[in-house]
Amino acid sequence: MDTFGSKRGVNLGNRPSRHDLGASGIRNFLAAYWNLGTAQLLEHAISRREGALASGGSFVVHTGQFTGRSPKDKFIVRDSGTESQVNWGAVNQPISEEKFDRIYSKVMAYLQGQELFVQDCYGGADPEYRLPIRVVTQFAWHCLFARQLLIRPDPLKTEDHIPEFTLVFAPGFQAHPPEDGTNSETCILVNFSKRIVLIAGTSYAGELKKSVFTILNYLLPASGVMPMHCSANASEGGDTALFFGLSGTGKTTLSADPNRRLIGDDEHGWSSRGVFNFEGGCYAKCIRLSQENEPQIWNAIRFGTVLENVAMDSETRLLNFDSEEITENTRAAYPLNFIDNALMPSTGGHPKNVIFLTADAFGVLPPVSRLSPEQAMYHFLSGYTAKVAGTERGLGREPQATFSACFGSPFLPRHPGVYAELLGEKLRNHKADCWLVNTGWAGGPFGVGERMKLRHTRAMLAAVLSGKLAGVATEPHPVFGVHVPLSCPDTPPEVLDARGMWPDKAAYDRAAKTLAGLFNKNFEKFPPVADAIRNAGPIAA
Repeated sequence: MDTFGSKRGVNLGNRPSRHDLGASGIRNFLAAYWNLGTAQLLEHAISRREGALASGGSFVVHTGQFTGRSPKDKFIVRDSGTESQVNWGAVNQPISEEKFDRIYSKVMAYLQGQELFVQDCYGGADPEYRLPIRVVTQFAWHCLFARQLLIRPDPLKTEDHIPEFTLVFAPGFQAHPPEDGTNSETCILVNFSKRIVLIAGTSYAGELKKSVFTILNYLLPASGVMPMHCSANASEGGDTALFFGLSGTGKTTLSADPNRRLIGDDEHGWSSRGVFNFEGGCYAKCIRLSQENEPQIWNAIRFGTVLENVAMDSETRLLNFDSEEITENTRAAYPLNFIDNALMPSTGGHPKNVIFLTADAFGVLPPVSRLSPEQAMYHFLSGYTAKVAGTERGLGREPQATFSACFGSPFLPRHPGVYAELLGEKLRNHKADCWLVNTGWAGGPFGVGERMKLRHTRAMLAAVLSGKLAGVATEPHPVFGVHVPLSCPDTPPEVLDARGMWPDKAAYDRAAKTLAGLFNKNFEKFPPVADAIRNAGPIAA
């Protein structure tokens, strides 16, 4: 049975797609609710006790056992189409066509007799490159998440929406590892030939958005588009800036600048036409969120925003953003237009500045430094940062130093060299300046030093984006060779000196050489690159 608008089949103003779910193998369900609006999805979510409204109107959900992504449970179907195209390994684990079909058939049987929620949307704000997507979910709030995070089509034309990929989100289904060939009861399976993504055994909604990112990372390079794990904003004059970095490095916080227009906070493409957002919303970390430090994100917490695992008083419905009771990885999902000064549509010109954000747990890297083109390629391939507790299953309380190629290797189906070559081409063609910004620790490593002050980072970025830092005298870092400014407007001079911030200079030197050694060891895994790029790395000895 297929109904629209309500369980009783009342049409509440939404028109059904001319394509039913049978094409995806989904049949014999109790009801399907197509392209419901925010209020309607919230009504369903509340009546089904999937979460609760907070004071102010946001919707609070708990994702249960999993409060972060499950990278070890993600698989790509290995077939004739992907065999030679995917960079197989620990990140891109293969699964056979037969095993995918077996698991998918089980999920289809599991969904029989259930209410389903369907949202038709797009990945990609540029009409030339956008990908039509259909999201089918077991929970109403997951459908709302998709509505807020992806790009919505014209509501009067959803009946003409022809999806090129279907994402099925069935958190209640659990795989059987001995039979299904998975690593646990959770599985995220991507089938590029059948154009299906299956997410099961987890309620963490981040799996949905990152699955779309994975799809675009696979498809777009063939069109000369560089997919990027970055945020982006633009000045009133139109110059665009990119902010690369993994979760917790500040992409969302630093790109939400009241003096600039936000293009997007996490995933973008860089084409011959410029930069475009892959998404229609933001997925902001909100642990210790404050109105003073992050006013734009704070103001986006309103009716229609989905809050994952944020602590809330059950009586007063007041939110406690400082609480780590559930997880450090608390999240807010909201549409882009909830941010003041959001640029709509979310497209921009070619970048003038490209910024690599890293949360250095060693406290070694300078707060801001300029990179030569060769250094930019080296640091892009290295993708050094520190994973923050809670963003993935299995991480402890302390950050862990890690190298994630292209600042997003968990989401890159192809070899990192594919994306690096695209970056090099774009940088050469459009002459963008590259900068490395440490949003991590200063004055010592994690546990000894302090996290970089947000006001200082904002001041340094303001100088970069205004062009005031471009002409400032620099000196090379003695180990990493990056060009460190000797002064920066509105920034105390001592803050610029990473070594000078350490009380024990000898300890700093040892830590710098240790980190340099980790960089060099990590870079050994890459195939031969130009000597100029390899030699742009740090000196370990």
